[in-house]
Amino acid sequence: MEQRVSVITLGVADLARSRGFYEQGMGWTVGDSAEQVVFFQLNGTVLALYPREALARDALGEDAGIPAAGNGFSGITLAHNVRSPAAVDEVLAQAKAAGGRIVKLGEKAFWGGYSGYFADPDGHLWEVAYNPFWTLDPDGTVWLDVELGDQS
Repeated sequence: MEQRVSVITLGVADLARSRGFYEQGMGWTVGDSAEQVVFFQLNGTVLALYPREALARDALGEDAGIPAAGNGFSGITLAHNVRSPAAVDEVLAQAKAAGGRIVKLGEKAFWGGYSGYFADPDGHLWEVAYNPFWTLDPDGTVWLDVELGDQS
């Protein structure tokens, strides 16, 4: 398996509400959509919004016996890196204005950067972080100081 993530799919309760949060509220551009799914082209990755119940059936099957509703912390966060500590606070304010919930205000992080968290309308957690130790290209691509090896 190649070392990459192609698509991140978020299970959502209300597709139109979630689309509005990301499209109008956060200013993202929809790359493709259909009646039951919305796609956003990111830099090298796609973010998909899909109804939670349908996603659970797709991933788990009709008779998996696992409820689609999540409870508490899911064990997963998404992250959006920015170019300055001030930009962390700006994105958190934008998320709040768009209908998101601030989970943790921006603050100096133990690892030497600055970060905060918001939850989208379905409770998906997004970290907004300034990391002075990583390279952030003009297009937003984050680079670690590691080699991925031969990807052929």
